Order: sequence, then structure tokens, then C-alpha cells
Amino acid sequence: MALSFPPFHLAGQQKDSQESGPVALKNMSLEELSNIEVTTPSKQPVRAFQSPVAIYVITQEDIRRFGATSIPEALRLAPGLEVARIDGNKWSVGIRGFGTRFSRGVLVLIDGRTVYSTLLAGTYWEVQDTMMDDIDRIEVIRGPGGTIWGPNAVNGVINVITKSSKDTQGILASAGGGNEDQGFANFRYGGSKGNDLTYRFYAKGFTRAPQEHSDGRNFDDWRSAQGGFRMEWNRSSNDTFTLQGDLYGEEAGESVGATSYTPPYSRVVDANADLSGGNFMARWQKTTSAGDEIQVQTYYDRTNRHEPNFGEIRNTFDVDFIHHLRRRFHQEITWGLGVRLSEAHNLEVVSGLTFQPARRTDELFTAFLQDEIGLIPNRLSVVAGTKVLRTNFSGFDLEPSVRLLWTPSDRQTIWAAFTHALRTPSDAEENFYLSGYIGPAPGGLQEFARFNANLDFAPEQLNSYELGYRRLFGRRVSVDSSAFYNHYHDLFDEEIAGPVFLEQNPAPAHLLLPAQFRNGLLGYTKGIEIAPEVRIAEWWRLHGWYSYLHMNLGKAPTSGDIGTASGIVGSSPRHEVTIQSSFNLPRNLQADLTYRYVSALPGQKVPAYSTGDARLAWRFARQMELSLVGHNLLQPGHAEFGGDPGPLVLIRRSGYLEMRWGR
Repeated sequence: MALSFPPFHLAGQQKDSQESGPVALKNMSLEELSNIEVTTPSKQPVRAFQSPVAIYVITQEDIRRFGATSIPEALRLAPGLEVARIDGNKWSVGIRGFGTRFSRGVLVLIDGRTVYSTLLAGTYWEVQDTMMDDIDRIEVIRGPGGTIWGPNAVNGVINVITKSSKDTQGILASAGGGNEDQGFANFRYGGSKGNDLTYRFYAKGFTRAPQEHSDGRNFDDWRSAQGGFRMEWNRSSNDTFTLQGDLYGEEAGESVGATSYTPPYSRVVDANADLSGGNFMARWQKTTSAGDEIQVQTYYDRTNRHEPNFGEIRNTFDVDFIHHLRRRFHQEITWGLGVRLSEAHNLEVVSGLTFQPARRTDELFTAFLQDEIGLIPNRLSVVAGTKVLRTNFSGFDLEPSVRLLWTPSDRQTIWAAFTHALRTPSDAEENFYLSGYIGPAPGGLQEFARFNANLDFAPEQLNSYELGYRRLFGRRVSVDSSAFYNHYHDLFDEEIAGPVFLEQNPAPAHLLLPAQFRNGLLGYTKGIEIAPEVRIAEWWRLHGWYSYLHMNLGKAPTSGDIGTASGIVGSSPRHEVTIQSSFNLPRNLQADLTYRYVSALPGQKVPAYSTGDARLAWRFARQMELSLVGHNLLQPGHAEFGGDPGPLVLIRRSGYLEMRWGR
């Protein structure tokens, strides 16, 4: 884990117990902070410094001091993540390559609730939101996590973890605005009843301006309102019951291509997507007298998407059971079972984009077993396990993993891992029909190309090899580094499926070039990630990271790929650099400066860019803070990713002023 830490203080400056972030962590040294526990690697609390995975923790203090107003913006702080803004409300978030709007190989969770969609295989980032002040931390695993979390955690896992309701007591309110974040407001109230029951309610809303468009098509404005609650009942220190839920509604402007078999055949539609939904989750956690831990979690998630070219209504039900057993001779066993049913109803808006059947239920059944054995107490251990899964798209599959952890001293960690992971097929491959207009043909006919559903689409496969090293140098310097080699096969590609023929249905008659999504690519990726941190003084923190990625993908011997491989390779940066300098200054002032460099994306025709972010905050009363935040300050605008019809969208220089009251 690259060590990402909460607040630090100017020597002799008064410490405000109401300041955000865990109070107990404010003055810890790097050595003490290496003992912070994380839960994503094993679904159980473990020391981050001694975790055999490439993990990075983005804390609440990191989020606040960066001035992030959305989860994707906060993810820019993690090494190895390729966060690119597509337009005003869409992002591409990739880990170790394969960045797209949906990023099929990245599993995203919010408080353990999976928000990965099996419709188009990925995450709709524009509807993944919560009150940013309520986020306790974001745990980012670079590399496969399928043994614990199941399918689609191929390249990484992002787990957004919100605060316990007992840590959000009282009132918190904030409001502000600027040239892009035109206006936003957040409110939260937390209370308790007795010593056992705590709760909170929140509401938030914002309106955001479109980004810069050279053709004047300012389609990507964005408005949202959201609210939710969380409550926890502690029957005892070893028995906790949690309820939480959210409701949201959004209008997100977008530009889409629409194809029809009648004139005008092909057009670009700029319109709002109406997005709404909600979720409800219940979780019970108990620790037995023998030290074993049991967790049962269930949730219901409803999403409504009404876009200019298609619509979907989806209801997802999920139940998970986890049992963690501590055994003699330094052995810990974790096992679990899970069931997920996702009922979908797709609405046809244009004839060139359909799902057949329109109504269906996606199924996922899982079981996992993981065994951690301490070969040499507190020095050498091995973790082995596998996930067994079955979906409606494929039969039974295994995701085994073996990890070795060696801690030659309390200041050093060396780990190595082998993992087999897979990305299961989705509705996009097995139920999806997508047409595109080619142009006029002889005989007064029109010619189209159509990707047809492929019921034989197989899971994408990964064999991953990883090596990591962490080191604390005294109380002021730390380094976290990792290297990886990933071999892929059966990757998604686009292929011509036969010769042009005359199609009568749907009418009118037209020529059709058939195409299909198939498993025609293979290859490898390799790279390194290094994240140092220096506490130059009690009031000055300097940290950052560098990542290098090399991708080599090509066609399998039987593949008829029409260019997918070059597009995938060219859509991830080879080099990324982030440097952050944070200052705690006299008179309750804070200053944070960030420099970011991202190399070119030739597959998206996006040049390399450098940019900077800054935040200046003044706490002028015990619970009052005024902050000025600027993003992308080094140029008026720059492109970060392709994806919308028309010219590249330029992400603008922006700034906002925020007033914050409460804790």
C-alpha cells in the first residue's frame, strides 16, 4: 500500500477535535500509520502495510484537501488508476490498462454493495455518488481480486467505504459554486438514541455546466439531487446491525449516435438522459466468543435509465454470507456464499439498438474459500483460495489465487502473488444488437452493419503475476512499489461475421454486413507503480506516484478482429505522474498543490497533457471553513478521452468557492 494519510499539524498549533478525519490519526508517524486496517483485500480487517496486494487508501482528509466533488475525481489520487474525464458527466476509470467509459475489468463497490452493471459490463460513474464528507476512505486494489470478490474484479477493485453513523453526529452543511460547479449544497444530520442506536440523514444537490466544445454543442450539462440515511444498532461490542439506503434523480446531458432503417438513417442526438434509482442495504456482523466472525449482508438496488437511444429498468437482489474462523497455529480460514439476481427490462427507443429478449434475469451464484497460514509467526505467511462461480451466461468457473507475504522486519514488506481471474459475459455480448449506417448502395438500397448477439461469448481470462515491496525509512519517508505481468486471452473483439446480404426484416429491405463481438484477442500487459511519501516537516507533506504501463495485444490465430486491439492499447497512458505538496500554515490556513502528467492516448487521438490543481482553506472559527479550489489550472482546456460523437471535448479550467459549517 502506498501510505495515504490523514491530517498533520503545524508544531504548536491548536488541534481542533471537530476537524474531519479520525482524530486519533492526526499526529501519527508513518510507522504508526502503517498499522491502519483495511477490509477490501480479505473482507476482514488487516494491516495495510502487511497486506499481500497492491492497495492504496484514499482517506477523507485526502478527498477534502484535493477538493474532489465526485468519486471519480477523488480516484485521481490513487497510483495506477487511469482517470480520464470524457465530458461534463462521464468518466473513464481504468486500472493497469483497459480504460473505457465502463472499464469491464474493474469491480466497483460502495459499502460492499456492487455497482457493476451486467448490461454493458461496467460502472456508470455518473450515478455513483454520496455525500463526499461521509466517505471514510476509498480502498483501491490494483490487480485481480476475484478470489474474494468474484467475477469482473480482473484488473482491480474500488471499494468506497462510508463512515459509521456514530462518527457523523451533529450537523454538517456546505454550499458553494463556481464556473463549472455552478451551485451545490450538502446537508447532513446525525443523532443517537441511547448508547446503542445511532443514525444520520443526508441530502445533496448540484448543477454543473457543460465542458468546452469547439462545435458549440454544449450538451453535457448535469443536475442531480440525492438523499439517504444510515443507522447502526450495537447490541454489544461484538454484535452490530446496519441499515442504509439512498435515493437519487439526475438529468445528464449526452450526445449519442442513433441509427434507424428509415430516413435519416443516421443522426446525432443531443438530449438529457433521465436517471433515477435507489438502494437499500442491511448488514449483520457478529464476533463469537471463540473469536470467529460472521457477516450476513443483503441489498436491493433499483436503477432507471432513459437515454436518447435506449432505456433500461433494472432490479437487483443480492445476499452474501461470510464466515471468518481463527484457528490454532496461526491459521485463519474465510469462506462464504453469495446469490445475486438482476432483473432487467430494456426499452427500445431506436431500431438500431435493441436487447433481445427485452426482459431477462441475470444470475450469479458464488462460493469462496481462503486459507491464510502463518509459516513463520509474524514473518512469513501464505494465502491460498479460490472463488467458484456460475452465471446465466456461463457454466461453473474457478478463480484461484496464491499469495506469499514476507516481513523481514516491522519496516519492510515483500509480497508476491499469482491469480487467475475472469470477466464474465454480459448482456452487451449475448443479448445486444447494434446497427450502424454505412451509406447508399446500388439499386437504391441502403447498407448497414450490425453487431449481432453472440450466445457463445466466453469469459475473458487473466493469469496475473505480481510482486510488491514496501519500506519505511525512519519516521519521515516511506516507499511503496509494485510490478506486474498480466497475460490475457479470450478478450473481447469486434469481427466481421459473414458477407453482405439482403435483409428484408426489419423493413424496408436493405443490405447488411453482419458483425459480432467475439473472444478474438490475447496478449499481455506489464508495468510498475511506485509511490513515495516524505514528511519534510511537521507542517509539510510531499507525496506522489509514478506508473508505467506497456500493453501488447493482438489477434488470436482464428480471430477476424477489425481493429479492436489497437484501440484498446491506445486508450491507456503509458506514463502517469502525480505530485502533491500539502502545507499546514499559521492562522489555521491550509494549502494544497497538485501536479499531474498523463501521456498520450493515440487510440483516442488525445495528446499528452500536464495540469495542476490547488486548494486554499481557512478555518476561521471552530466549525467554519472557507475554501477556494481550482482544477486544471495550467491551461484553459485539454482533452482527456474520446467517446462522444463529434470533436474531442475539452475539460475546462475551473474553480469554486465553498463555505463549510459543522463537523
